[in-house]
Amino acid sequence: MLQSTECDVLVTDLAMPGGQYGDGLQLIDYLRRNFPNLPIVVLTMLENAALLKRLKELGVTSVVNKSDDLSHIALAVQHVGRRMTYMSPSVKAVLDGLRVNSAGKRDDSKLSRRELEVVRLFVSGMTIKEISERLNRSIKTISTQKNAAMRKLGIDRDSQLFQYAQSNGLLNLSSNSSKDIANQS
Repeated sequence: MLQSTECDVLVTDLAMPGGQYGDGLQLIDYLRRNFPNLPIVVLTMLENAALLKRLKELGVTSVVNKSDDLSHIALAVQHVGRRMTYMSPSVKAVLDGLRVNSAGKRDDSKLSRRELEVVRLFVSGMTIKEISERLNRSIKTISTQKNAAMRKLGIDRDSQLFQYAQSNGLLNLSSNSSKDIANQS
């Protein structure tokens, strides 16, 4: 549709269960590659620092948390329409916390994109073998990435990884959308 219809601003939800682009990261990556000048406003209910950081890496300059007042969507659209950055209050608080969080706390923003991808797929219920098949990587590579993520997070057991994922918004995605984030390598 964007090939044939000009668009001033695109507003999209990060969580899109069952869609071709999974949870939205793949869609945003696609949009950035094919429509690099298109201003994008992302709506999300997630407050995960690593995901917000990834959105920024993909060139998203406006993110609104669904828990913030609806008026922030209009503000975000106005800002990106003028090529300005806008983060709703909840998103700004998480990102500010990311900047301040150098006191040795567990922080998944330290994870590489691939480590985060493996962790998200693992906590969504996929086995190491299923993840390796889905991402076209060896079982050893997937296992190494999972273990590296756990080490960076200071976690020793899978049960702790699930607890961490639950308390940090990594389990808020539907199982379909979590499984569809693969192939963004």
